[in-house]
Amino acid sequence: MSDTVLALRDLSFRWPGRAGFALTVPELTVARGEAVLLLGESGSGKSTLLSLICGTIMPDRGIVRIADEDVTRLSGGARDRFRAEQIGVIFQQFNLLPFGSVIDNILLPLRFAPRRRGRVAKPPDEAARLCAALGLPPELGRARAGTLSVGQQQRVAVARALIGQPPLIIADEPTSALDANSQSAFLDLLFAQLSASDTSLLMVSHDPRLGERFDRVLRIEDIARIDRVAA
Repeated sequence: MSDTVLALRDLSFRWPGRAGFALTVPELTVARGEAVLLLGESGSGKSTLLSLICGTIMPDRGIVRIADEDVTRLSGGARDRFRAEQIGVIFQQFNLLPFGSVIDNILLPLRFAPRRRGRVAKPPDEAARLCAALGLPPELGRARAGTLSVGQQQRVAVARALIGQPPLIIADEPTSALDANSQSAFLDLLFAQLSASDTSLLMVSHDPRLGERFDRVLRIEDIARIDRVAA
């Protein structure tokens, strides 16, 4: 198995329309177990890049290789299955099922990823373990996700991304709603779990103060080119 979990090569994508833009990424790699912070302002192309990595949009050309598989060569259904198996995503707005319990939300990815589920001997026990490791009290396991605080929802979202040990975690501005102390505590918990499972992290943010916590810090303007295009 390769020591590189994510590799982008000669990637190019253009959004259509009057407000469209073209994104070009000559090269980006993330090693196994590495934590990379990608910095960029709003509108700099960070979300587009994450969508290309996750396979929810397809590049016009180039390679997106994750865990030795070129995602651009997969059909739409195969990309969805691959994403469920190989990528844990922490969304900026968390995207929890508000009426589902904490445990049900954490277990949700395993319903769509049989190989990922196969790494977990007892899924409810593993969900409870992740809750405890992330500082969530046991009694919250049956609570509806919509009743939790922002900080608690954030930790549930992290547990959902981590369960089944996908090789790559993608995090889209997960600390943007937190103050400095809460950010630090959150990152302590996240990095402890990443280290335990040798999982790679690519996190995007506009906050350079987070950089000291990561193995590597990149600015999107250093790895990508954005060209505004007319319709």
